[in-house]
Amino acid sequence: MSPIDLLKTAAGLPAGWRSLVLGEVGPACVKVLRMDELPIAEERHDATEALLVLDGRLELTVAGRPVTVNAGELQMVPAGTGHAVRPGSHGVLVLVEVEEGGP
Repeated sequence: MSPIDLLKTAAGLPAGWRSLVLGEVGPACVKVLRMDELPIAEERHDATEALLVLDGRLELTVAGRPVTVNAGELQMVPAGTGHAVRPGSHGVLVLVEVEEGGP
């Protein structure tokens, strides 16, 4: 398998917040997506999520507290923890998560 240019791949996505599955590691999916400044409503997952900002900034609310994740930073969101995207998030995000209904 060849290296994947994550910034170029994200730039080619049809819309913001639409992820592309790059592969799987055990039960987890590795995805890339382009953030587009718009908020995303609160959600919770059965498994811990890893959010790695490659470019730009991710504005979150995690368990009711504001969190800013800058390029080069990783935010872990524990299983069952409510989290939402606040307005102003932009750039490229790599997401590692177990798909709902998975192990």
